[in-house]
Amino acid sequence: MSAVANPATVAECLRVGAGFSQGDRNWIAEQFATLDARLAGFHADATELEVSVKDREARGQKVTLECWIAGRQKIVTTSAEEDLHAALNDVRDDLRRKLNDAKTRQEPRHNKHLRDVPPPQSELDLADDQEQLPAADPSRADAETV
Repeated sequence: MSAVANPATVAECLRVGAGFSQGDRNWIAEQFATLDARLAGFHADATELEVSVKDREARGQKVTLECWIAGRQKIVTTSAEEDLHAALNDVRDDLRRKLNDAKTRQEPRHNKHLRDVPPPQSELDLADDQEQLPAADPSRADAETV
């Protein structure tokens, strides 16, 4: 991956949505700091993260983390964990997994290094043996081969 002049970081790209206050932002950014290494391959000005929670601290709370990266499809992860800390970790880990999957899908399927491997020795020996055999004499051809 080529070096990015202004790499994306969670602290720079994170917005807090419904259910969170700006005071929660720093705490959440700390929880998501492990995403920085994965986001570093993208430009900060082309990357956005938004985390929101529905029915915070209630039995049916739902945490949602959305990620927009220019030129890619939006990635959405959700968690219904009852503990807010666990739910944030869940959506963070799921986003990391989805980013890795998206990267794998965009990489070439064929590995050039595998194509550069020489064929096994037995195949080379057969090729050498065939080159050393004398050419077939057309006057000696059987009737079936003509």
